[in-house]
Amino acid sequence: MLAPASNITEYSVSEISFALKRTVEDTYGNVRVRGEISGLKRAASGHVYLCLKDDKAVLDAVAWRGTASRLGFDLADGLEVICTGKLTTYPGRSKYQLVVDRIEPAGVGALMALLEERKRKLAAEGLFDAARKKPLPYLPAVVGVVTSPTGAVIRDILHRLAERFPCRVIVWPVLVQGEGAAGQVAEAISGFDALSPDGPVPRPDVLIVARGGGSIEDLWSFNEEIVVRAAAACTIPLISAVGHETDTTLIDHAADRRAPTPTAAAEMAVPVRRELVVQVKSLSERLERAADRELRGLAERLEGLRRGLPEPRQILGLAAQRLDDLSERLRLRSPQEIVRDRRERLALRQARMTELLADRLRQARRHLETGGARLSPAPIDVQIRQGSRALAREAAALDQCGSVLLEAPRRRLEQAAAMLGSLGHERVLERGYAIVRRRPEGQVVPRLAAAEGAVELDIQFADGSMTVQRANGGAARKPRRSGPVSPPPEQESLL
Repeated sequence: MLAPASNITEYSVSEISFALKRTVEDTYGNVRVRGEISGLKRAASGHVYLCLKDDKAVLDAVAWRGTASRLGFDLADGLEVICTGKLTTYPGRSKYQLVVDRIEPAGVGALMALLEERKRKLAAEGLFDAARKKPLPYLPAVVGVVTSPTGAVIRDILHRLAERFPCRVIVWPVLVQGEGAAGQVAEAISGFDALSPDGPVPRPDVLIVARGGGSIEDLWSFNEEIVVRAAAACTIPLISAVGHETDTTLIDHAADRRAPTPTAAAEMAVPVRRELVVQVKSLSERLERAADRELRGLAERLEGLRRGLPEPRQILGLAAQRLDDLSERLRLRSPQEIVRDRRERLALRQARMTELLADRLRQARRHLETGGARLSPAPIDVQIRQGSRALAREAAALDQCGSVLLEAPRRRLEQAAAMLGSLGHERVLERGYAIVRRRPEGQVVPRLAAAEGAVELDIQFADGSMTVQRANGGAARKPRRSGPVSPPPEQESLL
């Protein structure tokens, strides 16, 4: 069934799109729009894409390369500007935008003003001080990641960690944008920090808080006080990887390190394993070369010292010769000779002292006989006493020297006597043995064959001896005792 005819003009998609484009451009060919910059992006071509917003609406805008190059100031998110240009549409996507010809700054937007005020407040509390920053571990065994479980961020981090240095990764999934995101991020940071090192879930050695790029509104959760305070209070070294390189949030100031991208955060967290292997190998080779050089140097030094020293055999030969000389001198002069020499020296001194005293007495007697003054005997008495004491000391020293010199030979004699007594034949006789000798020669008979032809034999026991005569193949006993002998009753004959 055919539709009823209509007088409404029929347009194609292109016709209606371009008709709208002409209408918008004709109506709003030159306008001035005031708003806050958001989502600023600079393309490789030099064009600048941004959004102008207020509290109720958002308007896309673009500044072509020629206009962007003539700007006298830097654009930034949150900056309030006045843009002059024309409205147009983009038929390919059914959207409209403002083509900017000139941009003038109008002031800082409300979000940026709030952000600056919060930044000053937290900085005054010392949360951003450099002294609070903790160094990152060199080789972390466990890496904790606070981010969304879906999306490219977690995949980039895991891929880069596995590529550089595989380690254990624990992900705490959170919202990274929208209502409740700030609370979840702060709770994840505090939760990781509260883990026990010996618990079922290992405590990370380093934390990564990551999110992809976006506008200032998209990243606002990481500007909240609860997130900043959690990051500052965390005892685990923390890397902030929120947004791209041009994006800055307050958690970047509180973190121990800031990474421009999540991938860069993974590179900061772990080193490259292959580079470490090469470095360790290089250091090992350098150590071996250094040790070889040191050993060669020591060997050369030792060789030089050896050449400077005299021959060891020569040193030992001189010492041995000196020892032989001293031994010979000690052997030639016995302790008795040394004592006798000391006694002779003492007698000589005593004779000299006696002669000196006699001479002084003769002088005193002559002085008295000639009628001289009465001589005081005090000096003579003093000299006599001094000489007597000197002679007494010399005698004591001589006795002591003799005792010391004779002590060592006495000990050696006693030891030799003790050893001779322990090894003498008397001890053997006490254990039941006897010594047989031929009479009258006194020759010891060690075997029966040695007794052939002997008429009498002497048998010596431990407590006496006896003489035995051989007769008709037997033996008769003639006791000759030097002490009491009481042989056991069962012993009848020795031959």
